[in-house]
Amino acid sequence: MTTFALVHGAGGSGWDWHLLEAELRALGHDTVAPDLPADAPTATLGDYADVVLAALRDREDVVVVGHSFGAFTAPLVAAARPVHGLVLLAGMVPAPGERPDDWWAATGYRDAARAQAAADGGLTGHEDPRVCYHHDVPDALATEALGRERAHPSPAAGARPWPLATWPDVPTRFVLCTRDRLFPAAFLRRVVRERLGAVPEELDAGHCAALAQPRLLARLLDR
Repeated sequence: MTTFALVHGAGGSGWDWHLLEAELRALGHDTVAPDLPADAPTATLGDYADVVLAALRDREDVVVVGHSFGAFTAPLVAAARPVHGLVLLAGMVPAPGERPDDWWAATGYRDAARAQAAADGGLTGHEDPRVCYHHDVPDALATEALGRERAHPSPAAGARPWPLATWPDVPTRFVLCTRDRLFPAAFLRRVVRERLGAVPEELDAGHCAALAQPRLLARLLDR
């Protein structure tokens, strides 16, 4: 049995993972999916990692999964305690010493997003979250997700440099969502190659895959 430590992305909460948790438990695994601090302007990435570490306690056979902005926190957990694996889901792959706020410019995101939006008629980066984030999530579920949005991450988490000097010495997988309208697939393939030296695994889903395709995602993680 593996314990999956699920780290939510910006604006999210542990609720974001509830469908995936059910699928993983049906496969015989355990999960923890804590709410990271919201409405706490001084909370740092280290504070976020501490919340995940506290939720894990002394569990063994742990795999840490970080979604989107959660990719800044998940490696800190993997560096702080023994884990068997690290998975980034549509993740913002950090670089040592880089501020999360600077990630967008450092990766060339804006140019990539503009180019993809020109190709897909403006769907990529669309201001309506139902178009950009939740386009493949059932409507009632998308409505509930939007109603649960929280003030996360904090200004401090975005403004301080990512604290690790090197990537954790842990087997790392990257799951790319091929229908992601926030992070274009070609853009993320390049970032993963440049920053992790890896080829991502691909899932037919949008950015919020844990809500849109929980069963497919659980089977992928179970591999």
